[in-house]
Amino acid sequence: MIEIIDHASVRELRLNRPPANALSGDLITTLLRAMGAAAHDGARALVLSGSPGMFSAGLDVPQLLTLDRAAMNAVWREFYALLGIMASSPIPIACAVTGHAPAGGTVLAIFCDWRIAAEGNWKLGLNEVQVGLPLPPVIYSALRRLVGTRNAEHLAVLGRIVSPSEALALGMVDEIVPPELVVPRAVSWCEDILKLPRFAMETTRKKARADLIEVCEKGMAHEVDAVAEQWWNEETQSVLRSLVSRLKK
Repeated sequence: MIEIIDHASVRELRLNRPPANALSGDLITTLLRAMGAAAHDGARALVLSGSPGMFSAGLDVPQLLTLDRAAMNAVWREFYALLGIMASSPIPIACAVTGHAPAGGTVLAIFCDWRIAAEGNWKLGLNEVQVGLPLPPVIYSALRRLVGTRNAEHLAVLGRIVSPSEALALGMVDEIVPPELVVPRAVSWCEDILKLPRFAMETTRKKARADLIEVCEKGMAHEVDAVAEQWWNEETQSVLRSLVSRLKK
């Protein structure tokens, strides 16, 4: 489900769960382990990428709706652990947004250090509200950190989906490049940051991301159980099942 491609000291983790790189419980756990192993294996930076035209469609709702309460709660805890390990990663992470990245796809991107999006008619954004899911506080905090309070409110409450160019204007992504250059540019960004004096860069980066790390730690301690319970809200389940029914037609 994940291809590991080493570009010298930069490791690329390429999501490889066709057709949409949707985040099942297994993919979340696999990505969590791959993120954790990278620095241990000697990588000094990471690139998180997807397939051409499809970074990730977000949570695999059809698959997750088949899980019982205990299994689904475990998925939420793994997902929060993934966000935590991304926030506190000892090595920089660039996200190569290779195409569509709604919902969980955008979540993965906003927890990275830098986001390069492919030019094209792709869609990004946190559209959880549109499909009946309250946006988890830890994710809202990460969004607000990038785009500011007013833009975060507008994007999150309406569940807005935007183009790469609008995402760039809002600060949701940092660069837009032609599709064939999105991964090379992400690798190049990593190589550039690794040219900086290591102690100074790593110490400053840790300070700069301290707020995001704190949000993730508090979220795991205090909010993940509440977010897991919201999955079972009657309205949420109804909207999600209606969505899956429409997808099957």
